[in-house]
Formats: sequence, C-alpha cells, structure tokens
Amino acid sequence: MKINGITDIFFDLDHTLWDFDKNSALAFQKIFNTHNIDVDIHDFLKVYEPINLSYWKLYREDQIDKESLRYRRLKESFDAINAIIHDDIINQLAIDYIVSLPTFNHLFDGTFDLLNYLQPHYKMHIITNGFQEAQDKKMEQSKISKYFKTVTNSELAGVKKPNPIIFDYAINKAEADKSKSLMIGDNLEADVLGALNFGMDAICFNYHGLKIDSSIKQVTNLMDLKAFL
Repeated sequence: MKINGITDIFFDLDHTLWDFDKNSALAFQKIFNTHNIDVDIHDFLKVYEPINLSYWKLYREDQIDKESLRYRRLKESFDAINAIIHDDIINQLAIDYIVSLPTFNHLFDGTFDLLNYLQPHYKMHIITNGFQEAQDKKMEQSKISKYFKTVTNSELAGVKKPNPIIFDYAINKAEADKSKSLMIGDNLEADVLGALNFGMDAICFNYHGLKIDSSIKQVTNLMDLKAFL
C-alpha cells in the first residue's frame, strides 16, 4: 500500500540503516584485544546488548547522563559475567569504544539500494538519539552522508526521541511539513510512537521480529519499504 503525498523521509540511524550490533561487536573485540581483556566476547555481548538497551531507555528518559550511560553499561555487563575489571580500565574502555565504533561500517542489507531508490523522489533526513561526535563519523565512514539533507541529533535538539520537541526541531531544520513527512526507525517507542504522537506518519523497521500492534506499518527488510514508497 503506497503512502501518497510524502515529500520528506526521516530515518533513524542506529539499528535502522547502520548495523549497530555487528559494528559494536567488532569494536568490542578490537578494544578487548588492545587492553588484554580476557573475557569471552560472545558471553559479554549476550549480556551487554540488553543492558545497553535498558540504559539507552534511561538516557532517553533523562534519568542518566551520557557519562553514566557509557560507564554503567560496561560495569554492569562485566559484573554479569563475573569479570573483575577495575574502574580506570572500564573508563578507558568506554572512551576507546566510542572512538572505535565508527571505524566499522556495516550497514543493513539493502541500505544503498533503498537510498538510491528513494533519493530521486524524496528529501531524506536523519533523526538520532546518538552522540553527535559518533553519529557524524558513522555516516561519513559508511558513505551515506551524501543522501541526507539534514541530520538532527538529541544533543542539538536538547531532548531525545520520543519527545515531540526533537521531531519539531528536525521538521523545522528540514523546512518540511510534518503532514507530508514519514519517520522510519526500529524503536517502537522512540521512533514510531514518537513520530505518530507528533503527527507524522511512521513505519517500524521491525528486523528484530517483535510483536507489535497490527495497526502500525512495519517491515522486516529495508527493501520492503519500496511497497510503501
């Protein structure tokens, strides 16, 4: 079912175009090797990934700051696998992780095909809760910056998705009309419900196969978006 009248498409970045989990695993392997951290990477990632998501939820809700997020997600993950890592090492790992993460450039399958398909017909933009210094590098290194007219991050807007202020900020920056705009992202709360509550249409990139309300538009593969656009 085609969505008519759309002029501007706003994408989330992490977990939507940029394959966060794959790139994160590679970054952790690199910094663990550098610091001689003797833990099984698979055991670590198994606990880290849900812990990281829980801390990002706290960060979105302004219950923790950036520094706490970076430290506590690592500390709690090491504790969960009974790895004794001193705080000074955890703090250095947190720094090195942010530096290393954008050097890996895996995108979800179909990203370039989709962007090339959409570019002649729509203006495209990014709305991300990620940290500005990392997000800019991710887009540059993965060679997708050229597709997007504007990039809005939560540090610029002063609030995080799903707060309507960040969507309003992005719409104004893009000089777009929210009634003619579409949000595409993986996070039901932050991306999809945030956009819908603001008055934008939205599609969930439900690659993780979560059970969501059938009234919400969703795809499990990026190229399936062509059915809507």
